[in-house]
Amino acid sequence: MKAAAAGACLAAVLALAGMAAAAAAAQGAEGAAGAAAGGTTAFAKWKNGPPSDPAYFPIAVWLQDAKNAPRYKAAGINLYIGLWQGPTEEQLADLAKAAMPVVCEQNAVGLKHKDDPIIVGWMHGDEPDNAQSLGEGKGYGPPIEPEVIAADYERIRRADPTRPVVLNLGQGVAWDGWYGRGERTNHPEDYPEYAKGGDVISFDIYPVAHPRKEVQGKLWYVAHGVQRLCEWTKGEKIVWNCIECTRIGEDTKATPRQVKAEVWMALVHGSTGLVWFVHEWKPKFCEWALLEDPEMLAAVTAINRQIASLAPVLSSPTVRDGATVSSEKPEVPIDLAVKRHGGATYVFAVGMRDGQTRGTFKVAGLKGKQKVEVLGEDRALDAEDGAFEDAFKPWDVHVYAIR
Repeated sequence: MKAAAAGACLAAVLALAGMAAAAAAAQGAEGAAGAAAGGTTAFAKWKNGPPSDPAYFPIAVWLQDAKNAPRYKAAGINLYIGLWQGPTEEQLADLAKAAMPVVCEQNAVGLKHKDDPIIVGWMHGDEPDNAQSLGEGKGYGPPIEPEVIAADYERIRRADPTRPVVLNLGQGVAWDGWYGRGERTNHPEDYPEYAKGGDVISFDIYPVAHPRKEVQGKLWYVAHGVQRLCEWTKGEKIVWNCIECTRIGEDTKATPRQVKAEVWMALVHGSTGLVWFVHEWKPKFCEWALLEDPEMLAAVTAINRQIASLAPVLSSPTVRDGATVSSEKPEVPIDLAVKRHGGATYVFAVGMRDGQTRGTFKVAGLKGKQKVEVLGEDRALDAEDGAFEDAFKPWDVHVYAIR
């Protein structure tokens, strides 16, 4: 989850530029992450895991003080991931008081609380795919080998098979040239093996707060990483991803519009859980920097509330070939995903580049005239036989409902 420098190899950029929207989203959303038969999600297989109700969508925050749980809950966050040097008895008590579930390390205190519903998952570790520190001033050694991660996963499962194991990987998921992997830079073939080391596989890349020109400002690397994880796990694992909302350790910080675009790029391409990274090191260290940024906090809260309101829709299977979209400007592609829920068709669309364009949509299976509600924007469009058009400003996100 560290905000280390990164950049993109040209091949990855060119491959990503040609993403097919509906196919990309279908890669993972129809697998383990989607709603299962009987109105439950993939979490139903774990007795003490997160809620399996499709109305629950995981919206987490990374490694925060348990005492701030009420403030995060007010912002629409419903899960903690990681506890500093924990879990401790005090941390678990604070989270229980706030009714904030947690995914934490399986230490002695955690195992003592195996019957405690506040723990809903076990944290396997953070970025084992990166070069590992040899100690202060001693440099870095190679990443932890995937076989070791898989063996540790089995150990965690044996100790408690009633909760899922969460494994977070680094930005090499999205960028092959990430030099923070040391001797395993440009070895994406490692990742299907790493994915064997968890039930929920997450990753982090922060394109705006990024020091390298190869990546900085290229928000689509979030989508690229999600898509790759969905492909590498073959729909057999739950895929989550991390989202930036502070300047982290750089001078640049994502705008609310860019943050929203990153979120929906991830969701459109198959992510079924979000983890907010809210630390900041510049101009000074602040663990809870999001809480000190009123504008961004309001934006993140609005994003979280919209996702929560759409959770049953997002939990439903992605409709393969449910719609197509063509962009008036090919250099500004629009990616989409289609869901059907409660008799309505939902189209989630996001502009994938920093430019304006106009999209022409065609939703399959619709005849006659329809009204297309643009959720959260207080407007509607006219469609005929499922065809309609809409304008996209830079990094725009539109959520359409056809009832």
